[in-house]
Amino acid sequence: MASLQKKPANTTDYLAFLPADQRKALERLRKQILAAAPGADEHFGYGLPGFKYNGHPMLYIGAAKNHCALYGSVPVGFKERLKDFTVSKGAIQFTPEKPLPPALVKDIVKAKCAEIEVRWPVRKVKVVRGVRKVKKARSGAKRV
Repeated sequence: MASLQKKPANTTDYLAFLPADQRKALERLRKQILAAAPGADEHFGYGLPGFKYNGHPMLYIGAAKNHCALYGSVPVGFKERLKDFTVSKGAIQFTPEKPLPPALVKDIVKAKCAEIEVRWPVRKVKVVRGVRKVKKARSGAKRV
């Protein structure tokens, strides 16, 4: 990453500081994530561009000297499809020359969205005589 004179305050500033090849790779990944999760919102946190789904952090993107990365816990079941990339518990590393395949990005995003929906079900709000009453969404899971 190019030397930072000041810390970027938003996604646009962050991407502007990157070398052209990394910037293009992350801009492409950013578009793929937003296309795969139409309800996702962009935000800037932990010094990285990120994405929230239903108000909860989903994924972050970033660049280091020798690689780019998709940050966020890697959903179970992608081990075989990620064998050509460096993977840790919290990141998938790739290079601009060898980006993540679009179909893989889409599947990871869909899995992360499903994970968020299960972990934090959307609550239904009912307004009765001007008073908001919140009902917890039913998760379908039975307690034992």
